[in-house]
Amino acid sequence: MGLMLFPGDDDVASPDVSWSYTGFGMFREWLAQAEGFVLAEMDGFGGDRPWSSISTTLEPLLNHPDDAGPDLTTAHCAAMLPRLEAICDHRLPDDSDPVLRRRIEDVSQLVTVLRCCVDKNVELIFG
Repeated sequence: MGLMLFPGDDDVASPDVSWSYTGFGMFREWLAQAEGFVLAEMDGFGGDRPWSSISTTLEPLLNHPDDAGPDLTTAHCAAMLPRLEAICDHRLPDDSDPVLRRRIEDVSQLVTVLRCCVDKNVELIFG
């Protein structure tokens, strides 16, 4: 079992990105760290820190149930794209780290999916 994020355009040829639930959790923890906070401290993730205490355009993705909840709007996708592109462009001098390489690949695939959502004016589906 896993989670797939894809455009809500009913086109089976559209790009998608998928993780195991554990992998998606680790991906979100890494993104939260890139945004300067610890996901486990946040309300809904084991902590009691309110989401209103942080400022990140990635909040719709980070504060979203794994397999339920609303799909993300085109506006959410458009708002997250610049930050995800900046994270994707950030490379450490030693890019041989396999975990970092995997995270950057995940971000790159997610950027492709979000661009498709924006270009086609469709929601991002969690399925």
